[in-house]
Amino acid sequence: MFRRVLIGLGLATVAGFLVAQLIPYRVSNPPVIESPRWDSAQTEALARRACYDCHSNETQVPWYGQIAPISWVIRDHVDEARQVLNFSEMNRSWEEAHESGEEVMEGEMPPPYYVLLHPQAQLSDTERLALARGLDATLGGEGEAHAPEGRRHHDEEDDDD
Repeated sequence: MFRRVLIGLGLATVAGFLVAQLIPYRVSNPPVIESPRWDSAQTEALARRACYDCHSNETQVPWYGQIAPISWVIRDHVDEARQVLNFSEMNRSWEEAHESGEEVMEGEMPPPYYVLLHPQAQLSDTERLALARGLDATLGGEGEAHAPEGRRHHDEEDDDD
C-alpha cells in the first residue's frame, strides 16, 4: 500500500513537472528602444557584464533558465528589475536611476545570489568603483561614488583651531 502511494506521488510529481513546461512564463526580450548615452566605453562594458541580464531587454537566460519553475523565478526577477531601471528603454524617466551608483557601491547590485550563478558579473573593488562612478555620470547620480571610502559625506572642516 505504502509503495503504491509513493509511486503515485512520484508519477504525479513528474506529470506536474511536465505540465509546468507548457506554461509559457519565461523571459522575453522586447526590442531595444533607446540605450543610455554612456559616459565611457568602460562603464557600458561593466554595466553589460554586471547589470544587463536583469536591467535590459538583452537578457541572456542560461539553459536551466528555460526549465519551469526556475524560468518563472527568473522571469519574476527580470520583470521586477526592468520596472526599476531598463537600460534598453532610456526614453522613459526612471525615478530611481540616480541611485544606481550607490547601489553598486553598497554591494546591493549585482545581488550576491546573481554573482554566485554568474561569476562573470563579479566586480573587483576597482571595477565596482568605476561602474558606480560611470553610472553616476551617465544617469545623473548623487555623486556618492566619487569620494574616497569613509569621506562620502564630507562635512565642513572643524573650526576648533
